[in-house]
Amino acid sequence: MENTRKTALYIRVSTDAQYEEGYSVDAQKQKLEQYCKLKDITDYEFYIDGGWSGSNIDRPEIKRLMDEIIGGKVGAVIVYKLDRLSRSQKDTIFMLEEVFNPYNCSFVSLNENFDTTTPYGKAMIGILSVFAQLERENIRERTRMGMYERVKSGYWMGGGRVPFGYDYDANRDILVPNEHAEDVRQIFDLYLQGYSTTALAKMFDVSGDKQITNILDRITYLGKINFCGEIIDGLHEPIIDEQTWNNVQAERQKRSTKGIVTSSYLLTGLIYCGKCGARMRYQKWGKNGLKIYCNSQQHSRPEFVVDPDCDNLKLDACDVEDIVIKDLFNYTKQNRRIDTEINVKASALQTLKQKYDVVSGRIKRLYNLYAASEDDLLLETINENKNELAEISRQIENEKKLSAVVNDLNEKNKTIATIEDSWDSMSIKDKQKAIRICIDRIEISDTNISIKYAF
Repeated sequence: MENTRKTALYIRVSTDAQYEEGYSVDAQKQKLEQYCKLKDITDYEFYIDGGWSGSNIDRPEIKRLMDEIIGGKVGAVIVYKLDRLSRSQKDTIFMLEEVFNPYNCSFVSLNENFDTTTPYGKAMIGILSVFAQLERENIRERTRMGMYERVKSGYWMGGGRVPFGYDYDANRDILVPNEHAEDVRQIFDLYLQGYSTTALAKMFDVSGDKQITNILDRITYLGKINFCGEIIDGLHEPIIDEQTWNNVQAERQKRSTKGIVTSSYLLTGLIYCGKCGARMRYQKWGKNGLKIYCNSQQHSRPEFVVDPDCDNLKLDACDVEDIVIKDLFNYTKQNRRIDTEINVKASALQTLKQKYDVVSGRIKRLYNLYAASEDDLLLETINENKNELAEISRQIENEKKLSAVVNDLNEKNKTIATIEDSWDSMSIKDKQKAIRICIDRIEISDTNISIKYAF
């Protein structure tokens, strides 16, 4: 070892290993100092990473050590055991080949009795780093297997990422519904009523429509646990019943195939064969003609065929569209909704806000009186008013959510109420969007056209 540069004594203790015999900071210090005395090394410095995992080199003291090796300040590094430097084979090889060797810094591991100044030591360090990595992988696998056994018994995987609507009970190792459980139920119910994930994100205390999507897709709310793709019955209380869950998943699938229309044809994605159940499609016919026919009759695309013997008629597309549009206009006339409830909700919200201002002003006056007299009776009155104010705040938040629901409903109602009057001025994209707000499905059996409306 070089005498012109100092010797670094590196110590690492992870949070999981602090109580293991021989791994504490003091124990490692003692062994490293004994080695220095034996080798007459007097110029040394400790580099200690306490509470850091060895899975990577993102540690403050190991970074400082490498900087000082590169800067020419350190000529040797000594550790108690190889895995104190790193448990990652990749990181160990990186430090040996890219930091220690290029800057003529020797490396000693006491436990393995190796010194990289010797050819044998250089060879065996590489082998030992492989075993250190293998042990880390074994620990990870044992942890995963232990967690699997735990989940298989119905217990939650642990704290960390707890689903919205639940708290984690560490004493019982299960999820427990919290104050947001009712929000989860409302999200599922309102989604089935036709509200988009974007609209729902505005109604509830969530981070955005992506979280709404995650909530709708999470089987945890059914009382189950998804562990590495395997669905296991959990011990926690379900928030959503199975029928609601299944209905939402069906609706999610339907919207994923119905939402974005890239075709310029009016009814694309909505029409189905009433005989075999396959989708129906538009096809050019002759020079200027356009037909609607069953996909089962298109034998060049076998993946779309439901019944190769389907004999449903091919109908003129213009005739089908005319029938659907006329029926849509008649249906919307009969089902126009009155938005008086919106005015009632808006009025209720305004009343609550006025009441909030009154109580808030009352509390301020009471505090002024208390400051002058310090009457304990006034304190009781203040607390009563504060409780009333908290209840009014809760009611205001509920009314805001209801108003958002009503506004979303009103947008749909506006489409329903004005679709006939504004039809001729709409673009093809606007017409497609309006039709999809109103219609879920169209089934055609020969000349019989059945329309399932969304309201």
